[in-house]
Amino acid sequence: MEQAMSQQPSIKALDWSLLALLSVLWGGSFFFSKLALADLPPLTVVLCRVSLAALALFVYLRATGTRIPRARPVWGAFFGMGLLNNIIPFSLLFWGQTQIASGLASILNATTPVFAILVTKALAPETDVTANRLAGVALGLGGVAVLVGGDALSDKGFPILPMLACLGATLSYGFAGFFGQRFRRMGIAPAIGAFGQLTASSLLMIPVVAVMDRPWTLAAPGMVTLGAVLALALMSTALAYVIYFRSLSAIGQLNTSMVTLMIPASAILLGSLVLGERLAMNHYAGLALIGLGLIAIDGRLWRRLRGASA
Repeated sequence: MEQAMSQQPSIKALDWSLLALLSVLWGGSFFFSKLALADLPPLTVVLCRVSLAALALFVYLRATGTRIPRARPVWGAFFGMGLLNNIIPFSLLFWGQTQIASGLASILNATTPVFAILVTKALAPETDVTANRLAGVALGLGGVAVLVGGDALSDKGFPILPMLACLGATLSYGFAGFFGQRFRRMGIAPAIGAFGQLTASSLLMIPVVAVMDRPWTLAAPGMVTLGAVLALALMSTALAYVIYFRSLSAIGQLNTSMVTLMIPASAILLGSLVLGERLAMNHYAGLALIGLGLIAIDGRLWRRLRGASA
């Protein structure tokens, strides 16, 4: 395992540029969704995001001549992944953002690798968890505790439920990561998997939104909201997937995962400059602990320090 990790491809200037762009796109998803939620309910925003992104990826796949599978087991996997990777986390994050700042939601979302390790160990106990990953989990959970702070125990209207909703989204992402491992065994290409899960998510969300939100009764959204929805679907979902898959192919999973460290910075910057959001000091302290946890989980810095001291 250590050898496989050390053989990750090197990162070139173009790769760094694409990772930075990906962090802006995914960090921007918190910003765009905050704008969209001003006029639209969370479930409707979820449906708009997944359906428009699925349509965009369908056009992309057709333009590249990629064949879309029709086998039932494949689409069963798409529906399972769509539920875990899109519907549940998007719904929880968007509802949470109606109560808390987009930057804080992005910090909580950065705990995804921590929950991924916990889920993997729970569902596959034979999985080897290294000491640096255990340290990363501890730091990440410590960061969450700092984020919540002592105010969670007070009666001052602290938004504990929205924060728990965001953490529930990261837990769902953890299950999705474990579930999605079957895609490689089934021979499903990443772009096909993205299109399939987004399409399945759209089909599942249509009746839910029809019953819960009755969107035909809502007031017509403004141009800012429409623009935010389009940006959320086309830029932060469809385009982001294409860049993500390119990065996976070019520099590997471990290198690509570093984007997780960069997303909160983009979301916080956009929220501060455009939305006027301000975060408390414990939020930044929690972000620092989560960042240290992710660095520990990644493990490369620790290995380099050990190599330098050897």
